[in-house]
Amino acid sequence: MTRNYEVFETTGRPVKAWVRGVQVEDAAKRQLRNIAGLPFIHKWVAAMPDVHVGKGATVGSVIATSRAIVPAAVGVDIGCGMIAVQTSMHANDLPDDLKAIRLAIEAAVPHGRTSGGGRGDRGAWGDVPASVGAAWAELKPAFDRIVDKHPSVAKANTTAHLGTLGTGNHFIEMCLDEAERVWVVLHSGSRGIGNRIGSHFINLAKQEMRRWFIQLPDMDLAYLAEGTEHFDDYVEALDWAQRFAATNRQVMLDAVLNALAMRRDLPAFETVDSAVNCHHNYVAREHHYGANVLVTRKGAVRAREGDLGIIPGSMGARSYIVRGKGHPESFCSCSHGAGRAMTRTAAKKRFTVEDHARATHGIECRKDADVIDETPMAYKDIDAVMAAQSDLVDVVHTLRQVLCVKG
Repeated sequence: MTRNYEVFETTGRPVKAWVRGVQVEDAAKRQLRNIAGLPFIHKWVAAMPDVHVGKGATVGSVIATSRAIVPAAVGVDIGCGMIAVQTSMHANDLPDDLKAIRLAIEAAVPHGRTSGGGRGDRGAWGDVPASVGAAWAELKPAFDRIVDKHPSVAKANTTAHLGTLGTGNHFIEMCLDEAERVWVVLHSGSRGIGNRIGSHFINLAKQEMRRWFIQLPDMDLAYLAEGTEHFDDYVEALDWAQRFAATNRQVMLDAVLNALAMRRDLPAFETVDSAVNCHHNYVAREHHYGANVLVTRKGAVRAREGDLGIIPGSMGARSYIVRGKGHPESFCSCSHGAGRAMTRTAAKKRFTVEDHARATHGIECRKDADVIDETPMAYKDIDAVMAAQSDLVDVVHTLRQVLCVKG
């Protein structure tokens, strides 16, 4: 197989990085080297072309480990990922002005965050719909078992956040593919409860490091060792949060499709095939290079041979439905998006509302100061990112946004 990656040598395991033609900041390389120096890394660390600095572990990294997990490498938006479905509608079925449709989607799905996330937060349910209550009933028994052992985890929104979008880079989009067919694409995760679970176990891992006098280059690389109570509890909570996140996306997708079905300015439509639903912040038990390992994908998508995945660009760039090639050296993975080229703070300082409006011309979306940190210029070039991972995935569909809802 042709080698299409670069190798960063470290004092521990190497880093194999699919970054040819893509800018990678020095801080991200330092983080990758720190991760590769951990004693339980299996073979190497794989870095995807959207790689950029994260907390502790680098976003866009694939970390295979033996008998240990780094909770901060998974992060606090456990199970964050994408869902997409093709509809029977075509571009000529859409009205010229999509603002009313965007407002209908925004009315159907709570999004954003107000009141500090407290009472009256527009990003949470006030009155929980029956469909959301039914979905929560399926998740609640396992959650109660987690809370019995870790009571502090209960202090987070659960039902009120199920079926809600959140903030930051989470979005709902209507897109057109290469045949002008309409798709609905959505990006979100485990919301406040995932944050609570992730933060709780990150702190427990740090306590374990202090307890055993383990020195690390970054305390956010604190880990939990297999065979310990905290490890088992974390795996249980992690699995639950990943199920919450997948359910969250499905509930929102259903709400969006129902909102579109009620529109008089749209024709009756059906969804085509099943939805593509994939995590990109998660842990899975997998077999690689003769060993059963734990694979942490922090901002990366599993891309085994035949696996379908979603790689979004930005608010003004293309997105892709891809099929994995099963490249063994990437631990069968690909990027989860374009990847940030600059921090949110830097984007807000550098770009204006006028810049953002120009970059999103022709796309029905918010064009105000509160979304400048998500402007397309804050992200890497999605074309370069896709070129760098041509040996990891094949493109099945190319999507261009015509409508975008941000939190």
